[in-house]
Amino acid sequence: MKYILVTGGVISGIGKGIIASSVGTILKSCGLHVTAIKIDPYINIDAGTFSPYEHGEVYVLDDGGEVDLDLGNYERFLDIRLTRDNNLTTGKIYQSVITKERRGDYLGKTVQVVPHITDAIQEWVMKQAKISVDDDGMEPQVCVIELGGTVGDIESMPFIEAFRQFQFKVKKENFCNIHVSLIPQPSATGEQKTKPTQNSVRELRGLGLTPDLIMCRCTTPLETAVKEKISMFCHVEPTQVICVHDVPSVYRVPLLLEDQGVVSYLCQRLNLPVEMKPRKLLTKWKEMADRSDRLLESVSIALVGKYTKLSDSYTSVIKALEHSALAINHKLEVKYIDSADLETATLQEEPVKYHEAWQKLCSAHGVLVPGGFGVRGTEGKMQAINWARKQNKPFLGVCLGMQLAVCEFARNVIDMPEHNPGQMGGTMRLGKRRTIFKSSSSVLRKLYGNVEYVEERHRHRFEVNPELKHHFEEKGLQFVGQDVEGERMEVIELEDHYYFVGVQYHPEFTSRPINPSPPYFGLLLAAAGKLQSYLTKGCRLSPRDTYSDCSGSSSPEMELSELKFLSL
Repeated sequence: MKYILVTGGVISGIGKGIIASSVGTILKSCGLHVTAIKIDPYINIDAGTFSPYEHGEVYVLDDGGEVDLDLGNYERFLDIRLTRDNNLTTGKIYQSVITKERRGDYLGKTVQVVPHITDAIQEWVMKQAKISVDDDGMEPQVCVIELGGTVGDIESMPFIEAFRQFQFKVKKENFCNIHVSLIPQPSATGEQKTKPTQNSVRELRGLGLTPDLIMCRCTTPLETAVKEKISMFCHVEPTQVICVHDVPSVYRVPLLLEDQGVVSYLCQRLNLPVEMKPRKLLTKWKEMADRSDRLLESVSIALVGKYTKLSDSYTSVIKALEHSALAINHKLEVKYIDSADLETATLQEEPVKYHEAWQKLCSAHGVLVPGGFGVRGTEGKMQAINWARKQNKPFLGVCLGMQLAVCEFARNVIDMPEHNPGQMGGTMRLGKRRTIFKSSSSVLRKLYGNVEYVEERHRHRFEVNPELKHHFEEKGLQFVGQDVEGERMEVIELEDHYYFVGVQYHPEFTSRPINPSPPYFGLLLAAAGKLQSYLTKGCRLSPRDTYSDCSGSSSPEMELSELKFLSL
């Protein structure tokens, strides 16, 4: 097993997640099996209780794990399936050590950060690195580990110390460190500054870790003199200083690393069993990057939500929309609308904000109401759903968005009998669950490839009362997808509407760049006016919208002969 630790300096949020994912991608393109672990130094056990404004969205895994959004990057870039234990937090480590102490596993010894916490971290990483994350069940050969936060933070010290010891335990030829640092460029002088990186590397060395590669985040490409200065003061070769400047698309980051010889260096440094030859997976990434850069037509989607002030709150949703827009050769424009701004109360208090929100909604080609907890803005979401239904606008409701679509229909189309809301809900329903299609004419079923069932990830507390189902179906709102027992309503479709779909699950969590999520793909097709044509052609894209045969797939053994969005 080869371990690659990715650390960060100067500031947090510097792009370690994308860089870790990109390193994994270029290694996977060599035919290696790659896994990934994200370490978060906070004391929370997991990300389940976070507000999206704290750390962005809560990403949900197949096993129901609620984790950091960076694991979403790993899954999307590497096309792998991770588990909750691929996200390690201070809370999880301390919980496991304290549980052992209470059980008497330490035989009366004084339990300390060193060696007990640091040993627990190393054992966790070594155990989890061996867990298969690919469909072929093969044990990974490379584990990319991202340490969250910034070197020098007090909460990350036990992890730094653990990896200082770890490098000797697994031997030098099996461990390397990539340090991501910032190269600021003050607008007053326009000069690229290296001092923050020098200080960051000095601090990392003082803690016992030596960077093998220094990846410099900067707005423009590194000047040769700047690269040589970093090389001299940080005690590395110039070839070990990698420039990661701002690029128009994240699909270009793996290509950027490849062009600077990162694969060659890692193969030599870690003695990886890799043949240096053209790699089809990277051809696919280049095609996606080139296509992304030359898009001319655009499609706009109104995202009506509660956390629109921070785009990271809806990272997977935006990525799913981007994947689908790219697949139909359209540039995506997301119109963020705070659902509370659509409510009549806002009209009274801030009429300008109210009219601006409605103008955004009315000018969009499609409407998306994603999931989210809390009552704030609920009325505004239902107003948007009502407008989409009446105007025959393409609509997709996800999780709470589907539930509100049902409520809006009940309020405005049918006379609902009284029921006890106290019977709704229960504990959180998390992870991968099966949804059975009950209708052969379902649009969403066709988009999934006319399959009998799909398996998607869930994260919800409330659900539609099945006793009321017949009231809706009599008026044209069909529950075309249900769970295995037929007790939970999973998918809704409105008859005689261009595209009005709601899903209880979160399809954005399984969307991939080369294989967009069918519900989002349907929304984009409908918004671009291409849905009927796509369905008429048997759910096939026109030749100009497909990737070439030499694109490759994201699995080392498989080859992609044709892009198909119907398979799961």
